[in-house]
Amino acid sequence: MSGHHHHHGGDGHGHCHDEHDHSNDITPALQSLLYSQIDFDSVTTLNEATPKSGAAILKKTWAERLNDQPELESDADEQLLMHIPFTGQVKLHSILMYTAPTPAAPKTLKLFKNRDDLDFSTASDLPPTQTIEVPQPVAGEDVFELPLNRAHWNTTTSITIFVEENWSDGDEDVSKVGYVGFKGQFMALNREPISFLYEAAANPSDHVSIPGISDTGARTMPGQ
Repeated sequence: MSGHHHHHGGDGHGHCHDEHDHSNDITPALQSLLYSQIDFDSVTTLNEATPKSGAAILKKTWAERLNDQPELESDADEQLLMHIPFTGQVKLHSILMYTAPTPAAPKTLKLFKNRDDLDFSTASDLPPTQTIEVPQPVAGEDVFELPLNRAHWNTTTSITIFVEENWSDGDEDVSKVGYVGFKGQFMALNREPISFLYEAAANPSDHVSIPGISDTGARTMPGQ
């Protein structure tokens, strides 16, 4: 059943690969961390106790993920609704989340793709794109990586995260989240036409030296 039966790849290679995987369990490759692709100015969070705190935890860098502040805290009850648009199309692979080890940590997340019209009643009634149960955090733990069903998140322009309940089983009417990040691929649609114009307007040999060179600059002028 397990990968241990596949000997034709060479045991040594498999072992090295295994170690590599474990050492990088959490730390994402920078190119797979969708940080600069979040449209921070357009993030909205319903039921946040402090205005803009939802956007503030998204703005935490990977290095700041375990910092106590800023922290997103719910206001009237334990539910939170975060709408997070991206600056283009992304393929989402997983959500990264850190919360302090308290009963205020989120338990059930309902995720909606490309919906900018949700409130608490519609988020409760509509079938989500995916539902995730978040493990209960323990002291000393790092970020949880919550894998997504990639087939459902291929052409994502926004994700809405509905924190439906936390780990307090109804005793704690405040939910708290310290960090949220995303892993995936950015589909840089807006860049493709630009490189196509340059390819069409310049010879491949001087393609690399287009910026600031007068003769190629003149040649690319019509395509700009």
